Amino acid sequence: MTAEPALLNVIDVEATCWEGQPPPGSVPEIIEIGLTVVDMEARRRVSRHRVLVRPARSAVSAFCTALTGLTQAEVARGVGFAEACGLLVDTYDAGARPWASWGAYDLRQFARQSRADAVAYPFGYPTGRTHTNAKAVFTAAHGLRRKPGMAQALRIAGLPLEGRHHRGEDDAWNIAALVIDLLDRGVWPRSAGCACHPGAAGCRGGSGVPGAEPS
Repeated sequence: MTAEPALLNVIDVEATCWEGQPPPGSVPEIIEIGLTVVDMEARRRVSRHRVLVRPARSAVSAFCTALTGLTQAEVARGVGFAEACGLLVDTYDAGARPWASWGAYDLRQFARQSRADAVAYPFGYPTGRTHTNAKAVFTAAHGLRRKPGMAQALRIAGLPLEGRHHRGEDDAWNIAALVIDLLDRGVWPRSAGCACHPGAAGCRGGSGVPGAEPS
């Protein structure tokens, strides 16, 4: 019987945003979830996905459209936040499968919006249980004093930026490339998607660089 592959969900969200303060009564809400599935043993990106999410307490500003390319008309055709979270659990096994993002923003935004909307947090509790902060791992692995943005990290790693920056689907795809690069360097944490027992023969997990990071 063939063993199931060790999969990692790489997630990047885009949210409603404004050049200055939000309008009265408006709050940042997730409007796009980009997700790339990585086979950690094969070290390859196996699929990419995009979920548009309809905001309930805010609208897409002109500033947000310029940044992300998303329009209010486009996200209005998306699913509600509760349905999006259910999709993550049912289709991408978010409650059990390890996941990673570039920084802690995505985790925090999911946690905030889940509380505000009384929706079950899709990644299980405690909120950081299955999460790895890829930015923190990259910063430590390269001995950097400052945490780089995704585009800067790609330049440091010598990788191309594919697609449009600040488009969730494209960003998740690019972050997944950085995760694979960290795997190749042997610095991705063993507990973050590696199915091997630590120290097992043939284990290609990392050296245990911490993935928990405030930002």
